[in-house]
Amino acid sequence: MSSKLTGVGVGPGDPELVTVKGVNALRAAEVVVVPVMDTGERGRAEATVLHYVPQEKVVRVVFALNERTDRERREAAWDAAGERVAGLLRAHATVAFATIGDPNVYSTFTYLAQTIAELVPGTVVETVPGITAMQDLAARSGAVLTEGTEPLTLVPVTAGAAVLKDALNGPGTVVAYKFGRQAAEVAEALRETGRLDDAVWGSALGLESESIRPAAELDGGPLPYLSTLIAPARREGGRGGKL
Repeated sequence: MSSKLTGVGVGPGDPELVTVKGVNALRAAEVVVVPVMDTGERGRAEATVLHYVPQEKVVRVVFALNERTDRERREAAWDAAGERVAGLLRAHATVAFATIGDPNVYSTFTYLAQTIAELVPGTVVETVPGITAMQDLAARSGAVLTEGTEPLTLVPVTAGAAVLKDALNGPGTVVAYKFGRQAAEVAEALRETGRLDDAVWGSALGLESESIRPAAELDGGPLPYLSTLIAPARREGGRGGKL
């Protein structure tokens, strides 16, 4: 019989934000894989998973999570990680892969699933959705993501601050991910587009080191890599004005 690989979204860090379906999938799997960097430090996914499954069930697999400059090194790391997970799938009927946020939103799971399809043909791949950082930040800060007919644009600032600026010049709410290293450029883009005053920034959501602040208070210094920004839509016309 074919093995099954399930990508489980475990949210942005707060273990209480893992869905019931996600917890059930983690507990039902024979093995739960968590991605770690080669530094060996415990990541958010692993810390969250350990609230629900025992340590002996967890397998740490190294991924080049933040490698963006050396494509050869990144590809080698993905290949090695894929081989490791492929070996687990050959030995176990069910393997879960825990990823922060949602497995279909800028997740390492996407690349792993593609690799597994080549290494272990016939593997059943499923995903369990997870709560995203933008949803958590909106809830914790009171920022409304969308109203009426407003669009929502999600931008990874690793694509460049210019991409963010283009989005900010458009309509609707803009959410920026992964911009800690380009905090100064992000602040400048908010100022130039007149979107600074209502924007809110957050990192380490749900953790002891959580920080949520108005974007206007940021001084342009470096921020954690996994930082999230919400720049709400310009809203006029009162309640229901965007219907």
